[in-house]
Amino acid sequence: MKFRTIALIAGVVLLAGCATAPLAVEGTRGFFWGLIDGAVAPIAFILSLFSSSIGIYEVPNSGGWYDFGFLLGLTTWAGGGYAAKKGR
Repeated sequence: MKFRTIALIAGVVLLAGCATAPLAVEGTRGFFWGLIDGAVAPIAFILSLFSSSIGIYEVPNSGGWYDFGFLLGLTTWAGGGYAAKKGR
């Protein structure tokens, strides 16, 4: 039973690795768009449950800077820097 579960999970992960995404157009969505998209991601997630045209992550983005801004924007919902400062 345990082996089958692990094999199933491994199969799903391998198949997900074959998924393709549209080609990113360099420079279309950078750091600041990632920051905004990350800040509205929880709201966009709830809306995406009811509409197939809404996504929480913009596919044509400029790569690492967009990802960094997205993560920073997403931390605004979790308290961000205030929670880290309070822990000290």
